Amino acid sequence: MKIAVTSANGQLGSSIVKHLIKVIGKENVIGIARTPEKAKHLGIEIRKGDYNSREEFEVALQGIDAVLLLSGMDEPQKRIQQHRNVIEAAKANGVKKIVYTSIVGDEEKNAFSPVVQSNRQTELDVQNSGMEWVIGRNGIYIEPDLEYIDNYVKEGEIRNCAGEGKCAYTSREELGYAHTKMITEAEHNGEIYNLVGEAITQTELGSYINEVYNTNFGYHYISSEVYAIERKAELGDFIGSVVTGIYEGIHSGAYYVPSDFEKATGRTHKSAIEMIKAFKNK
Repeated sequence: MKIAVTSANGQLGSSIVKHLIKVIGKENVIGIARTPEKAKHLGIEIRKGDYNSREEFEVALQGIDAVLLLSGMDEPQKRIQQHRNVIEAAKANGVKKIVYTSIVGDEEKNAFSPVVQSNRQTELDVQNSGMEWVIGRNGIYIEPDLEYIDNYVKEGEIRNCAGEGKCAYTSREELGYAHTKMITEAEHNGEIYNLVGEAITQTELGSYINEVYNTNFGYHYISSEVYAIERKAELGDFIGSVVTGIYEGIHSGAYYVPSDFEKATGRTHKSAIEMIKAFKNK
């Protein structure tokens, strides 16, 4: 069984590749990347595939039995057709199964909603593809907060507009394990899974980080308007708006959803503090 992973050089793609190698062997895992040189470290066959080019995917997906389509990182209005390029090329090559990494989130109420809407359209495209399919709606990654610890320490706080909203965080490591199960086990075909862990507040997140890293900072709520100004100044309008929308979603409960992780994998999701410890010790 030959399985292709798109965006294989990204952090989630690399995690999925690592888990797939353990299950089916590296000779059966094909990585697809826009810039193949950046994925050579994975130690598997790498093929060129840019989401904007159906033609490249027509070649990249030759001889492939199943494809793991990782959601693109472009602006929402561009991503639907980009994903369709992969889906259509997969169909043309006789690929039997597709697994799509979608996302949990609110489709209408915040600045992240356009991203969620584009993912929902791709979900429909996957379901109507004629291939066997599974959709994993990924939760919010915990890693960006852990990569930001030095800033939290410097500022003496976690500062955002999430308030006391709860977020069911996950990690790229947990998602790599889950998506590997979903693409290699037929029992998941036709399912849509929320791939999330336990739901915690920003205050709880801070306390867990403090416990593991021996830091000492608290949580400070600010309005979404103020937070948007700060994030756009640091990250630019598009990414700043997306990040603001994520925390607005936490505030409104968009990421406080039931978890299907155990159904998808056969085990419970790691707790938030377990994920933080795993990140520190990697």
